[in-house]
Amino acid sequence: MSALLALLSSALWGTGDFMAGWLSRRRSVFAVTGSTQAVGLVVMLAVATVTGSWSVGWGDYVLWGLLSSFAGLGGLLMFYTALASGRMGVVSPIAALGVLVPLSVGLLSGETPAPVQYMGIVLAVVGVVLASGPEVSGATGVRPVLLALGAALGFGSFYVFLSYGAETSTVMTLLVQRTGATVLILAGALIKRSTGDLQRSDIGLVLAIGTFDIAANLTFGIASETGLLSVVSVLGSLYPVVTAILAWAVLKERLAAAQYIGVAVAMIGVVAINAG
Repeated sequence: MSALLALLSSALWGTGDFMAGWLSRRRSVFAVTGSTQAVGLVVMLAVATVTGSWSVGWGDYVLWGLLSSFAGLGGLLMFYTALASGRMGVVSPIAALGVLVPLSVGLLSGETPAPVQYMGIVLAVVGVVLASGPEVSGATGVRPVLLALGAALGFGSFYVFLSYGAETSTVMTLLVQRTGATVLILAGALIKRSTGDLQRSDIGLVLAIGTFDIAANLTFGIASETGLLSVVSVLGSLYPVVTAILAWAVLKERLAAAQYIGVAVAMIGVVAINAG
C-alpha cells in the first residue's frame, strides 16, 4: 500500500507541477506559489477537522512542520521559477534528484530494502539522471539548472522533515507546514507591497494546483508512515515522468532520446521496487 501511495503522490505532484509551470510563464512565481500554498492551508484545515486530528497534542510534529515549511517553500519558489524559464521536461528531472537526500537518510538510519529493491532504487535514480541529460550538456541556460538543483535540495529536505513529523501526525505536520509557508508568503507580500498579478481567470488553475500539491503531500506522508523512507522517497520522486509527458502532449516539447531512455529505465526501477 505504501508503494501505491508513493506512486500516487508522484502522479499528483507531476500534474500539479506542470500546471504551476504553465501558469508561472504568464504570472509571477511569487503570486503562483503564495496562492497555491494558501489553498493548501484551507484544505488542511478542513482535513484536520474532518479527521479529528486537532485532538493530537502539541509534539515534535510542530518543529518538523516548521522546518518543512522553509524547505518546501524555498524549493517551490526555485522550482516554479526554473519551470517558467526552462524546459519543463528537463527542469523537473533535475529537481527530482532531491530524492538522494531522503534516500541517504533512510539507508544511513539502518533501513534495509530487499536486494531487488536496491536494484530498483539504482535504476530509478539513474533514469532521472538520464532524463536531465540535455540540460546538463548546455542545451539551455545555466540559471534554470542552478534553480532546479536548489529546488532539489529543498524538496529532499522537505521529504525528510515530513517523514519525521508523520511519525506523530501527517495531517498536523502538514497543517503546520502550510501555516508557516502561508505566513512567510504574506510577510513577503507586505515587504514587496504587492500580492502579484493573478487574474480572476486563474482561480480554477490555482485551486487545482494547490489541491494536487497538498494531496500529494498527504499521500507521501502516509506512505512514509508505513513504508521505508529509502523506498517511498524514490517512488515519490518519479513525478518528472508525469510532467515530461504532459509537457510533450500539451506544450509539444520535444525531448532528446536520452530522456526517453531515462523514463523507461525509471519505470523498470519502479517495477523492481514493487517486486520487492
